[in-house]
Amino acid sequence: MGIILNDYQTTLKTRATLSGTGVHSGKPVSIHFLPADADTGIVFHLAGNDGQVRELRALVSEVGATDLCTMLGNPDGPHVATVEHLMATVFGLGIDNLVIEIDGNEVPILDGSSMPFVEAIDLAGIETQAVKRRFIRIVKPVRIENGASWAEFRPYDGTRFEVEIDFESPAIGRQKFASDINADVFRHDIARARTFGFMKDVERLWAAGYALGSSLENSLVIGDDHKVINMGGLRFPNEFARHKTLDAMGDLALAGACFIGCFRSYRGGHRLNAAALRRLLSDRSAFEIVETTRRERGRGAEMKAVSAPLHAPWIL
Repeated sequence: MGIILNDYQTTLKTRATLSGTGVHSGKPVSIHFLPADADTGIVFHLAGNDGQVRELRALVSEVGATDLCTMLGNPDGPHVATVEHLMATVFGLGIDNLVIEIDGNEVPILDGSSMPFVEAIDLAGIETQAVKRRFIRIVKPVRIENGASWAEFRPYDGTRFEVEIDFESPAIGRQKFASDINADVFRHDIARARTFGFMKDVERLWAAGYALGSSLENSLVIGDDHKVINMGGLRFPNEFARHKTLDAMGDLALAGACFIGCFRSYRGGHRLNAAALRRLLSDRSAFEIVETTRRERGRGAEMKAVSAPLHAPWIL
């Protein structure tokens, strides 16, 4: 039948703005989403204290740290942290081109999920552009392991995530979320899943300069009695696995193009996601760059391989 894909690149119809607090920095931050020309990709513009604007491209080659979040840039220089929930939204809704202006060094955590970003983008509207979209199609398995944890890409006729987690805490235990991905699935099954943490880790994180903006308003918190202490409880029975899927989508959005294939992981995280993506993109025999060629009524798109431009972000 072929794969049902969007043939053309997209951006926003108009500007959108959100304000909030950084979950790790605890500092207020405003972020603006602007329409961008075709083939721009996702680009962050950071306003510096000196009045200069630094540009950071949302690519795995720009990842500077993966401790508790994904950071683009140099931790000791221009950087933007906690990009994963925003980038998951970009991936899930199929946004190709966007300029993101930010007046701080961390994307606001909002309610700890991707839903506020979805709502802002839906309000702005998504516009289709007149340039073909390119995809990364997985053509052979690529796997990476780290102790008991592993992640892999496999060929698949669509875009699919299979994410399994395994925590000692009985509040989480072993959970899995698996689904083909499109915008409707992202909106309804993934975007509302919130970040989570353990009360027992709070003092250690604070001492290390993390989680300074964390609260029950933006995080699921598991108490010392292994129970979720948020008044409203869980949004999904397996919300933890769904949020890990959301994180994986955000990290893999840093490929610079949507992939056609299946991503699977067990006990993964930001560091493993980034390592798996680097492993894939460094093996030119493991993928090909494709675009749609034609459609017939009632059938999915056929694909053809195309040459990647020299500046292509997916060639490491």
